[in-house]
Amino acid sequence: MLSNRKKIQHLLWRSGFGVDRTTLLKLQDKPVNEVVDWLFNQSKREADLNVVAALGDRKKPDMMTREEKKALFKANFQETSDLNLAWVNQISTTEQPLREKMTLFWHGHFACRSTIAFLTQQQNNTMRRMALDKFSDLLMAVSKDPAMIQFLNNQQNRKQSPNENFAREVMELFTMGRGNYTEDDIKNAARAFTGWAHDFTGQFVFRQMFHDYGDKTFLGNTGDYFGEDIINIILEKRATADFITKKAYKFFVSDTIDTDIQQQLAKQFFESGYDTEKLMRTIFTSDWFYDEQNIGSKIKSPIELIAGIRKSIPLQVDDNKPVLYAQKILGQILFYPPNVAGWPGGRAWIDSSSLMFRLKMPEYIFNAAEFEVTPKVDQDDIEEQMMMNSEQPYAAQRTVNKLNLAADWQSYINSFSDVQDKQVFNEVFDYLVQPLNCSVSAEMLQNYANTGSREEYIKSITVRLMSLPEYQMC
Repeated sequence: MLSNRKKIQHLLWRSGFGVDRTTLLKLQDKPVNEVVDWLFNQSKREADLNVVAALGDRKKPDMMTREEKKALFKANFQETSDLNLAWVNQISTTEQPLREKMTLFWHGHFACRSTIAFLTQQQNNTMRRMALDKFSDLLMAVSKDPAMIQFLNNQQNRKQSPNENFAREVMELFTMGRGNYTEDDIKNAARAFTGWAHDFTGQFVFRQMFHDYGDKTFLGNTGDYFGEDIINIILEKRATADFITKKAYKFFVSDTIDTDIQQQLAKQFFESGYDTEKLMRTIFTSDWFYDEQNIGSKIKSPIELIAGIRKSIPLQVDDNKPVLYAQKILGQILFYPPNVAGWPGGRAWIDSSSLMFRLKMPEYIFNAAEFEVTPKVDQDDIEEQMMMNSEQPYAAQRTVNKLNLAADWQSYINSFSDVQDKQVFNEVFDYLVQPLNCSVSAEMLQNYANTGSREEYIKSITVRLMSLPEYQMC
């Protein structure tokens, strides 16, 4: 039978990014529903990221020289890197884990890249503030978000030449999914979204002169529709609730969907008017959420892996380059989703190169070991290199790196002060390894342990356990 502590650990991994052992000891004997209430109460607060300054007066890109464009690109790249590190730090240290986890979920769902760091920050803060609000309100806000308007080219969507990018993706990837609309629906929705744009301060504007007035037929309805009308019609379709609850189930519960449970969630979500908080409470308080097949069954995303290590053992991060490099190797760079569909997750997190790095990352972190890896080359790498230095063609080079992070081992070690020496291994194992069925040999691990002192013993078995394949699961 699953212990209450294991249930609480499961809850805190899925609703957040793990938990430090001191907090776990405080919560481990509380009823699950009480801990769920605590999570939601903690997440009533929010902490915006305020790294990038608001946009001031600036030239239009078509009025800039090539050198000015390169300088602007470089500045935005650095600001986005700073924003990335700030969010990783916030995720790893937050007192509102559920709100940050929901923000990460929506960040992947509404996958978006912006060449303007302030717009990226603004969108991230919108998702954080509305993370547990009604999905209908979040959808409307993100649809009018300047970063999304820029990314999906709605700035160029005008009555003379409609751009269908946003109209297509809002149905295919953000709401109903494929098979629930026609090409004509896309064309007419695009007409309704004409005139949706943003100004140079990063604010949404509706440009009436670019809007296509007149009747539009969309999903069986006809009228002189604007963008808001299209979104409201989409929300009237049960397919939207079905699509969102499938993604939520895969993200928070299991990659293998129980159709009966998911359909119940979709029905509730739709009838509640897309109440996200109610949906998440239902998931976290349901007995099936704590079924043994769901415990330790999901591969940690790169951000969950990095943040989870830092939750257990606080790390001081002063240089964002190694953290960004680690994200790139692992396949998830915040604010740089691979495409508009976001990160696929699941088994896609693991390939031969990323798995090896995952297993060795604890050693790289805690032993200050050097690692040499050739990063993957993608189109954005090439475009970035061309913009920054057009005379040198892009080439992926093997580079020696080091994760220069200062670990606060003492607070971690002190959290086991209640444990007798003979029970230390079992307690550290139970804390770090989520899967219920683990084939690891305790005897083998202890053969490699440093037994010079209790402190060195805890350190060495911790690094060993974090290097196991089972640690990749949550």
